[in-house]
Amino acid sequence: MDRCAVSVIVITLNEAERLGATLQALQWAQEIIVVDSGSTDGTLDIARQWATRVEHRDWSGFGAQKNHALSLASFPWVLSIDADERVTPELAEEIQAFVQRDGGGYVAANLPRLSRYCGREIHHSGWWPDPVCRVFKRGLGRFSDDLVHEKIICDGPVWNFQGLLMHDSFQNLDQVLHKLNQYSREGALNLQRKGKKSSLRKAIGHGLWAFFRTYVLQRGFLDGREGFILAVSNAEGTYYRYLKLMYLNERKPAALT
Repeated sequence: MDRCAVSVIVITLNEAERLGATLQALQWAQEIIVVDSGSTDGTLDIARQWATRVEHRDWSGFGAQKNHALSLASFPWVLSIDADERVTPELAEEIQAFVQRDGGGYVAANLPRLSRYCGREIHHSGWWPDPVCRVFKRGLGRFSDDLVHEKIICDGPVWNFQGLLMHDSFQNLDQVLHKLNQYSREGALNLQRKGKKSSLRKAIGHGLWAFFRTYVLQRGFLDGREGFILAVSNAEGTYYRYLKLMYLNERKPAALT
């Protein structure tokens, strides 16, 4: 099979349940690089089966981890994908055509992402439409240094694909709660690095606003039961992020765990 001259980069930690499907859908790419931060669940065996290069790197935050993976890429065009995402055949064809024409004057491209939350596709709640920049020309794109919710920073115009990137965001509430703790901690550290301040009143206010924005303004109520649960988890994540920031600024690190 002729493969497309693109480098795919993936960072992992205990993603054995979902990584196989993700990497199988990428076998059209010439290079697949997996950077793992210490998996213990069989992730590495799956990665070695489907990827062309697998490396270990201690966790240093999403932005730094992905920039390290980017430094290992060999080809001019890069596709960054998470272990819980899957490129559909239609999107794969678009990416290959885009790369083959060297971007046609564009240095990057947005992928429309459709996410699932606890088994339900989310079409509102601020999750759709959800264009994410994931394809970019090496040397003209890089990741921000954010510990969480990192972004690709591009130096040039960005194209928009039509094929879907499927995102199995949270399969169950255990994953929601685990990520809520991780993201709120790293989000608080991010805010502190930027010199932000917080208080109990700010934490409550930001949390209530997050629920109202998700459920009402972004019409989360149209996503049924899961739309309400998602709005509550957004509110909780925001509330705890600002509480942890408050304690961080008061130099009480034990409150972050």
